[in-house]
Amino acid sequence: MPNNPQRRRAPIDDTDRAIIRALADNARLPNNALAEAVGIAPSTCLARVRSLQDRDVIRGYRADVDPAAIGLPLQAMISVRLRAHTREQNESFRGTAPDLPGVLAVFHMAGSDDYLLHVGVAGPESLRDFVVDHLTTHPAVAQTRTNLIFEQIPGRHYLGQA
Repeated sequence: MPNNPQRRRAPIDDTDRAIIRALADNARLPNNALAEAVGIAPSTCLARVRSLQDRDVIRGYRADVDPAAIGLPLQAMISVRLRAHTREQNESFRGTAPDLPGVLAVFHMAGSDDYLLHVGVAGPESLRDFVVDHLTTHPAVAQTRTNLIFEQIPGRHYLGQA
């Protein structure tokens, strides 16, 4: 059962953090190499990784794809404010936004904006078309604000490295 708060309550220790850091750097690391990097037996390492997965601490493994390499060199963060804060409008937008072309991530926010979309597009015209065709026409959307991304710099603080 993913995203079950009861499953996340078990604390993680320094060894778990070391496993998470190593996998964040290279998710394709074989178990034997991971165990050696962390300083534990391979069987212990495998059990710990499985436990982290079972508790939804490790939620999956993904390829980190460069958007520019697949024809999406322009990235933006688009703030979206809904017309009303009703459950129906939230569910309508939340159900639609992840499937819009070029959407890389959707964040449901607290504060003055309701959602933040990370998008990748081919160029300025495509970005304009995305906002005009997909956001301003959505019945739940009242306002958008677009910020271009010059560079994405990965953070490591959540991994205990800062």
